[in-house]
Amino acid sequence: MQFQILKLILWPRGDFDPRVIEFVPGKVNVISGASKTGKSAVIPIIDYCLCSNKCAIPVGTIRESCEWFGVVISTVEGEKLLARREPGDQKQTGDMYFAEGESIGVPHRIEAKNSNTDQVRALLNRLSGLSSLGMDPNSEGYAGDRTSFRDLMAFTFQPQNIIANPDVLFFKADTTEHREKLKAIFPYVLNAITQETLAARWELERLERLLRQREAALSDVNSAVRVWMSEAEVWLQQGREFGLMQSDTPSPSEWLEMLGALRTLSQSNYRAARPTMATIEATITELEGLRSLENDESATLSRLRQRLMEISRLLESSKSYGSALHIQRDRLAISDWLRQLGQEGRAPLEAIAPEGKDHLDKLCEALDGLELEIRSRITVSDKMDKEQHRLRAQAEESLARLGALRAQIADLERRSEAARAEIYRADQVERYLGRLEQALKLYERSGEDSELKGEVEGLKGRIRPLRAIVSEQLIRQIMQSSLATIENIAGQIIPKLDAEWPDAPIKIVVPDLTIKVVQGTRDDYLWEIGSGANWLAYHVSVSLALQRFFLKTPAHPVPGFLIYDQPSQVYFPKGVHSEDVDEGEWRDEDIEAVRKVFAAVSAETILAEGRLQVVLLDHAAQDVWNGIDNIHLVDEWRGGEKLVPLAWIESAVS
Repeated sequence: MQFQILKLILWPRGDFDPRVIEFVPGKVNVISGASKTGKSAVIPIIDYCLCSNKCAIPVGTIRESCEWFGVVISTVEGEKLLARREPGDQKQTGDMYFAEGESIGVPHRIEAKNSNTDQVRALLNRLSGLSSLGMDPNSEGYAGDRTSFRDLMAFTFQPQNIIANPDVLFFKADTTEHREKLKAIFPYVLNAITQETLAARWELERLERLLRQREAALSDVNSAVRVWMSEAEVWLQQGREFGLMQSDTPSPSEWLEMLGALRTLSQSNYRAARPTMATIEATITELEGLRSLENDESATLSRLRQRLMEISRLLESSKSYGSALHIQRDRLAISDWLRQLGQEGRAPLEAIAPEGKDHLDKLCEALDGLELEIRSRITVSDKMDKEQHRLRAQAEESLARLGALRAQIADLERRSEAARAEIYRADQVERYLGRLEQALKLYERSGEDSELKGEVEGLKGRIRPLRAIVSEQLIRQIMQSSLATIENIAGQIIPKLDAEWPDAPIKIVVPDLTIKVVQGTRDDYLWEIGSGANWLAYHVSVSLALQRFFLKTPAHPVPGFLIYDQPSQVYFPKGVHSEDVDEGEWRDEDIEAVRKVFAAVSAETILAEGRLQVVLLDHAAQDVWNGIDNIHLVDEWRGGEKLVPLAWIESAVS
C-alpha cells in the first residue's frame, strides 16, 4: 500500500515553532545520533499518531515538553496530517487533529481537536482496503475479529527491544492479544485468504445455518410422513367405519393408488355419512326445551329461597324485640300495683315525697305504651308468619316442578343415546377428515417437488461453490506457497548480512511466530541459535522479505515502510571490551557488519523502485554507510542536537 512518512512533527507546550523532521519517500532515511537523544522515541511517536491503544512514548523530557505529536503521510489520496494530543496522566487520549490535501502545511499550533482515534482508525482501515468482515464467523475472540490497520503495524516496526530479540520476531508479538491476532491474520496478509474468501466464509456460515434449520424442519416432516404412510391402511379402514366409502371397497396395493384414494376420501362430505336425523332432531328439540324450563325453574326457586331467608331473619329480629318488650313490661308492672294501693288510701309514694304521684303516673303511662306496642307486634309477627308459610309452600312447589323437569330430562337423555352417539360420531368424522387433510398437506410438503425440499436443494447448490472458495486445503496450499516465496527471498538476503550460516535455508513457523534454521536434518528455532548478529540478520531478512512479497501484490494492505531502531546495537554493546582482539580490528569487523545491514536495506528500497521507505535510527555515523546508494541522512543528533530542542527542555524546566 502506498503509505510512506513525509514528516514527523512535535508541537511544544511553550511558544516555539514546531519541530519538523522530514523524510524522503522510497529511500533509506537515516537518523544518526548518540545515546539519550530521542532516537528510540521515533517509533512510539509514529505508532501513537497511527492510533495505538496506548501511549508508549517515553515519559520525561519528551512528553513534558510536547503538547501534540503528528505525522504527515503520503497516500494514493494525497497527503494526510495525523496529530494526537499528549495524554498527560492518562494511558492515552482519543483527541486527534486531522487534515488532508495535495500538500499539507504544518500549522504553527493546534488549538483544538477536530477528530478522534475512532474516526482516524476508520480512515486508515479504508486506505488499506481491509475487509470489514471478521476472519472467522465461527470463532470468538481474537481469531474471529476483523483485520485492522493496527494489526499490520507488526510488519512495519522493529524497535530496539525486538530487532535482535531471539524470542520475538514481530512488533508487539510479546503480548498474548497481539500474538493471537497476528497468527489469525497471517493467511490474510499472505493472500491465502482474500476479500472474496472472507465474504464467502460469512455467506457460507449464514447459508449453512439456514440449511440446518431447513433440514431439521424437513426431517421432522419426513418422520411424520413415514409414520403416516405406515398408517395409511388404518386411515382407509376408519373411512369405511365412518361410512365415507363403501365397506366392501378393497385397499389399493400400490402407494400412489392408496394416496389417490386418501385424497378422494379427504374431499368427502361428512354430512353424507349421517343416517336420517328427523327423530333425533325432535328429541333434541324437546330436550332443549326442557333444559330451558329447568333453567327458569331453578332461577325461580333461587329467588324464593332468597326471600325465605330474608323473612326468617326478620322473624328472628321480631322475636328478640318482643322478648325485650316483655322484660320492660314486667319491670313496670309494679307501677300499676302502686296506683291501685293509692286508690284505697294515701299513695305510698306521696308519703315519701310530694311529687311521688306524678312519677307514678308517668310510669303507668309508659306501661300502657308498652302494652299497646306488644299487642301491635303480635299482629306484625302473625303477618310475617303467614308470608313465611306462603313462600315455603311456593318453594316446595317449585322444587317439585324442578324435580319433575329433571326427571323428564334424565328420562329423555336415556332415551336419546342414539342422538348423543350421532353427535359424537359427527365430531369424530369432522376431526378425522381434518387430520387426513393436514396429513396430505404434510406429505406434499415433503414430496419430491415440495417447497421445503426445493429450499434444501437450492441451499446445497449455493453452498457447494462457497465451500470450494473457503477450502482449508486450498488456503493451506496458498499459505505454504506464499511462505516458500518469502523464505526464498529471505534466503537471498541472509548471505548479504553477518549471519553465521548464510546458506542455510529458513522456515517461517506461523503458529509460533518465529523461524527455524534448517541445518542438514536438524531444524533450530531462532531462540536456539546464539549470537545477536544471527538474531539481527534473521529479523532484517524476514522483515525485508515480507515487504518484497507484499509489494508484489497490487494494493496490498500492509504500508510500504519499515522502521529499524538501532540495528548496530549487537555490534557496539555498551561496556564490551576484548583484550584478545585488537580494538581497531574489532571495530573494522563490526563496522563492516553494520554496513552490510545498510547495504541490504538499501538494495531492497532500490528493488522496490520507490514503493518502499525505510527509516534507520542508529548510533552509526555517516562514514559507516558512505558510498551506499539510496540512503538519505535525515538528521544527526549529536553535540546537543536532539529530538526535542534544548530550548523546549529549558522552558519546561523553568
